[in-house]
Amino acid sequence: MQLTTAQTTVPLRALSDKKTLPIFIAMIALADVLMFQQAPGLNLFLFSLSLTSAVLMAARKRLGTVKTATCLGVTALAAAPLLEAPSIIGAGFAVAAVISSALACANLLPKKPVDIPLTLLRFIPLVPLRLPSFCRRYLASQSGQTFLGVTQTSLAGWLLPLGLGLVFLLLFTMANPLIALGLHNIDLSFLIDLFDITRIGFWLLAAVGISALLRPRLMRKVRHHTTEPADISRQSARFLDHAALLRCLWVFNLLFAIQTALDVLYLWGGAELPAGMSHAQYAHRGAYPLVATALLAAAFVLVAMRRGGPGDSSRLIRMLVIAWILQNVMLCLSAILRLDLYVQTYSLTGLRMAAGIWMGLVATGLVFILLRIKLRRSNEWLISMNLATLLTVLYLSAFFDFSDFIARFNVEHSAQVSEQDPPIDLAYLHSLGPSAIPAIDTYLAAVPKGEWKHEIAKRVRDRLAASFAMRSSDWRSWNYRDYRIKNYISSTALIGP
Repeated sequence: MQLTTAQTTVPLRALSDKKTLPIFIAMIALADVLMFQQAPGLNLFLFSLSLTSAVLMAARKRLGTVKTATCLGVTALAAAPLLEAPSIIGAGFAVAAVISSALACANLLPKKPVDIPLTLLRFIPLVPLRLPSFCRRYLASQSGQTFLGVTQTSLAGWLLPLGLGLVFLLLFTMANPLIALGLHNIDLSFLIDLFDITRIGFWLLAAVGISALLRPRLMRKVRHHTTEPADISRQSARFLDHAALLRCLWVFNLLFAIQTALDVLYLWGGAELPAGMSHAQYAHRGAYPLVATALLAAAFVLVAMRRGGPGDSSRLIRMLVIAWILQNVMLCLSAILRLDLYVQTYSLTGLRMAAGIWMGLVATGLVFILLRIKLRRSNEWLISMNLATLLTVLYLSAFFDFSDFIARFNVEHSAQVSEQDPPIDLAYLHSLGPSAIPAIDTYLAAVPKGEWKHEIAKRVRDRLAASFAMRSSDWRSWNYRDYRIKNYISSTALIGP
């Protein structure tokens, strides 16, 4: 009975191993065709889908149609930003989707979404170690012989037919001029390109990542043994007891009320600032410190409103915490308004736009904390909601052309167009890349020909158009954003001097 079981299980595992090696080699070859010395674009999207397909084919257990379609669909959705334009955010989503599919095929993906990021972190450190383990499995055959011995035996079996075949080929070459001409025309120079050091290094990097995906493993969880938990709990409760927490909240609410009143008076109400201080200076000094204050306040609230703590059972503390969170939300809105005032004076940049998005995320996180207290949810729920919001914003940002938006905003609010705003920074428009060309055309239409500003803007546009024309035209580097810019440039007549 035991013999029958061994005979049925071993061939199945051997079949799985034999199936994995060709997939492994094919994916390295596909990576070379799609990625090596190619500009990023459509190739990243296609390779992500190919990796997921390879993972599904190499799975030890046969997967159902629903699971297969889900993995491919999730990967296609996550890698969709790469069709718009290659970006680090889009590549990160694609990599996360492929790794999640690999872990799902190996039954290593947790069921709770909040546990997935930690699982991905447990996967990444083992990636460089998977290739040696993957190769070691194929250095020995099922019979126990070494891979070198099996290879030597196979070569010995081919020695006689190949040797005699070569002799016959030489004789046919001397006898038939067509065969001699055909052999003379064979060009083997491509083999030299294949064994380029850079290419071999790319193959090794691809092999490391592909081997880790085909046979994924996770780091073991480290269990920390806490000593004297009762004493620690007593010390933390003594440090932040009911009275101390109540005093903190009264002081914090008072300080925040003063800050909120000043913002309402000067920012929202438009009151006159002291002599020598502009609204831009007032806004610039407070935008980032206010966000840091809100983050610190959020951390304090999580500690104060922990399960079983003094704030969990006191209605007065809960009301003070809610009032304080609302003031923090108002603080974030004031920081966004401060940033808007600063942008109106000194124009929009990528960092300022990112700061505005970050402030909005902080305000949203504070609202989630308020909902957690009101609905009596767990910290796990809070982390899940914030993580889902962050991923949604990052995913949508990967589709958004920030350079085009910033360029259009600065041109539309420049002194040459609106006559009341700051002058345009043409050097910064040039740094935004070809996406700024439509905005520069709007600027050129507003500035009279012959002025030095018109000439400089025309020169900037020509440089951007020339650099765009030098981009890779290979189909593997295609993306929808470049496609739109190409159509715009080809359909728009060049502005004359």
